[in-house]
Amino acid sequence: MIRLIVFLIAVALIASGLSWLADRPGELVVQWQGYQFETSVFRAIIIFAVLFTVVLLAWSVLRHVWYSPASVSSFLTRRRQKRGLEALSSGMIALGAGDKAAATRSAIQARKSLPNEPLTHLLRAHAAQLSGDSTTARRIFEAMLASPDTEQLGLRGLHLEAHRIGELEAARHFSGRAVALNPKLDWALDALFDLQCRQGDWAGALDTLAIARKQGHIERPRADRRRAVLLTAQAQAAEEDDPDRALHLAVEANGLALDLVPAANIAGRLLAARGNTPRATKILQKTWSRSPHPDLAITHAYARIGDSPRDRLDRVKQLAALTPNSIEGPIAVATAAIEAHQFDDARSALKPLLDDRMTQRVATLMARIEGEEHGDKGRVREWLARAVNAPRDPAWTADGVVAEHWSPVSPVTGTLDAFRWRVPVEPIEKREGEVLASKLEELVTLGAPREVVVPGKIDPAKTASTDVPGTIEVTPVPTAQTPAETSKAAKSKSVGKEKAEPAPHPAQQTSVSGPVPQKRGKSQMEPKPPGKDHKEPSRTAKPRVYVAPHAPDDPGPEKGDKDDVGPPLRPQRA
Repeated sequence: MIRLIVFLIAVALIASGLSWLADRPGELVVQWQGYQFETSVFRAIIIFAVLFTVVLLAWSVLRHVWYSPASVSSFLTRRRQKRGLEALSSGMIALGAGDKAAATRSAIQARKSLPNEPLTHLLRAHAAQLSGDSTTARRIFEAMLASPDTEQLGLRGLHLEAHRIGELEAARHFSGRAVALNPKLDWALDALFDLQCRQGDWAGALDTLAIARKQGHIERPRADRRRAVLLTAQAQAAEEDDPDRALHLAVEANGLALDLVPAANIAGRLLAARGNTPRATKILQKTWSRSPHPDLAITHAYARIGDSPRDRLDRVKQLAALTPNSIEGPIAVATAAIEAHQFDDARSALKPLLDDRMTQRVATLMARIEGEEHGDKGRVREWLARAVNAPRDPAWTADGVVAEHWSPVSPVTGTLDAFRWRVPVEPIEKREGEVLASKLEELVTLGAPREVVVPGKIDPAKTASTDVPGTIEVTPVPTAQTPAETSKAAKSKSVGKEKAEPAPHPAQQTSVSGPVPQKRGKSQMEPKPPGKDHKEPSRTAKPRVYVAPHAPDDPGPEKGDKDDVGPPLRPQRA
């Protein structure tokens, strides 16, 4: 609207000026080189305006002709860039959709239109990866290293390719080079840290962790936890060769993560070996109050050199009082009380756990108490049977792997600080017999003795038999017979002329030494068939052949054929 008003005002001014000149005619005389030109002022102005317009038009034409090659080149360049951008857009969409044919076509078009564009190299490399051409992808990524603009992109691509084919050393090289080029790259820091942890390079992992903490890539609590785990790994490796360095590392790790059991255990053990019992006790008690663990209880019990079993029991009681709601406290007290032959204290410690918090270790400790105090094999068998069916105790687990000792990384994925003290999970597809056998084998690692020896009751003449007081007999739970087995047994009893021998009960006793199961003989799953003296059939007797039911149109066996040999083969009727 404003532009229209300005245009109308300009037209009005020009018209007014022309009208003013027309009302005031005058003459304009020009003499030059002997020529004289006479005209009116109005006509002279009109002629000057026309000449100016012609000159301006001629200048524009000449200028356009002069710059026409550049204009044509610019036009072609713009059209090529437009096609290249369209190819890049289509290629990225094809990559996201997984269309390798469309991605390859777009990559070829983008290379023709925009050969030096970094996105073109990226599209070509990813299209080659999508098509399975790893050689071309690596060649493109290696070419990117020559340009500072695409060097980081090339390093990431080469790292991913090396990691995909399992070349961990090459992947570590490329990630380390990327960190040196740009410490703010999150993927490079994470990749380098994971590879260093997987390869056990704890010093390098600590340096990478420091860079990540400085760049703000990781929060302080998480960084402290990771540093504590790495220091504990170093202390664990140096405990035997360099105990002084191991002690320094373990104490620092314990200060960063008070709930890290291995760090406190190593620090307490080394301090106790040096005779610094008060400091060892302080460290162990702080960690126990946050994460009760059997290793801490053992280290705390033996922290003071020269203590008697009763003194160790008192120390363990003091430790267990810090966590009254944890199951580890009563178990530690019961274990120390059994070693001190204070069986009443052991029973009192385990009594609150027998109803609702029964585990395999609790039942095994009760079996030890019964065997070592009274030598009651029946009670021992009872508690071991309960231990078989009791819930499992916590263990060091990581990614489905159960380990006896803590490790800084997972053996499956190589993840740092993957092990947790928790109850392992039984696989769903595991059969009942396999679960039973595995639980019996686990009783050995839970602290149960292989043989419960009763002092003063071992007869040397009976050491070869299964009735030695130091041997535990396990009576399996009887299983119910199916109706078919019951009817078959009843029928065989009624047919026999003489009195059949009684079949062994399904709960046939099997002797094992300790909780380790032995091979059973004929168990309840294979009962001895009752009958007349249980004699085996004669080898010379003619076996009877089972005759299957014939079809309605089958005439059946011939009259001369015997029933015990089955029908002869007959050709089919037409």
